[in-house]
Amino acid sequence: MNFFKKIETKSSAPSGEVEGAAGLLKKVRELEIKSKKITTHLFTGEYHSAFKGKGMSFREVKEYSAGDDVRFIDWNVSARFSTAFTKVFEEERELTLMLLVDTSTSNLFGTVGKRKKDLIIEMAAVLAFSAVTNNDKVGVIFFSNKIEKYIPPKKGKAHTLFIVRELLSIKPTSSGTDIDIAIKYFNNTTRQKSIAFILSDFLATGYENDLKVIGKKHDVIGLKVYDKMDMQLPQVGLLQAKDEETQQVKWIDTDDEMVRNNYQQYFFEQTNICKKYFTKASAELLHVKTDDDYVKILQEFFLKRK
Repeated sequence: MNFFKKIETKSSAPSGEVEGAAGLLKKVRELEIKSKKITTHLFTGEYHSAFKGKGMSFREVKEYSAGDDVRFIDWNVSARFSTAFTKVFEEERELTLMLLVDTSTSNLFGTVGKRKKDLIIEMAAVLAFSAVTNNDKVGVIFFSNKIEKYIPPKKGKAHTLFIVRELLSIKPTSSGTDIDIAIKYFNNTTRQKSIAFILSDFLATGYENDLKVIGKKHDVIGLKVYDKMDMQLPQVGLLQAKDEETQQVKWIDTDDEMVRNNYQQYFFEQTNICKKYFTKASAELLHVKTDDDYVKILQEFFLKRK
């Protein structure tokens, strides 16, 4: 296996993990406040407009007023009351948002801003609160190289807070990554058309065919998270590095230009493979660095779709 597949420095060991019920409750509350603030003040209407419902259904008739679409005049009612009445429609939403969350140990890495894991947690929480604010269902599939946990989609604030608690506290039983397993599980458990966000560093291959399968039925968006050191090694002499998924340790001479170039080239190759997979699946892919303003990236994405 290419050692540079998922290289993590020893200094990237997780810090400040949630400890104890009180600590977890505090973290849940902090993330709830932050997510709701973002959802209320920045995503007002954007999420709703970006993801359309099943169609429009008739709600009522009202007296016609200037500016109403004449195509929706109800001629039978208008004739009965000798004045113009128009039909009023409302959107049938009942959408389901599924979050496919990568819990593999490579996401414990981060040198600027926050760890990839923390970025994934925050974005997942914001998306969950955006869904519940619009009265949509939300569910989660946690995965490593196996399915770690499945939370069936439901509505309501209590359900969303449960999801946030699981995002913060879940401890994967395996360290590897298999995106294809998560995609297959999603396809087998989700019958109706849904919105699927896949949150991962996507340092894996072999999920192309199943991504195409769900891309034909569902609205699929990938959120690829990465750290600047995933892309480029610093020139700092000898560096001891550890692959968190295999526990392999190796010394790397970062003063060697060829080593740095090969490392960067591998990152770009992996990125291009990911782009190709999503393009062929007619799915969308967003790139978010650990020190990026992910709120701005998501907002721009919602507005573009609108």
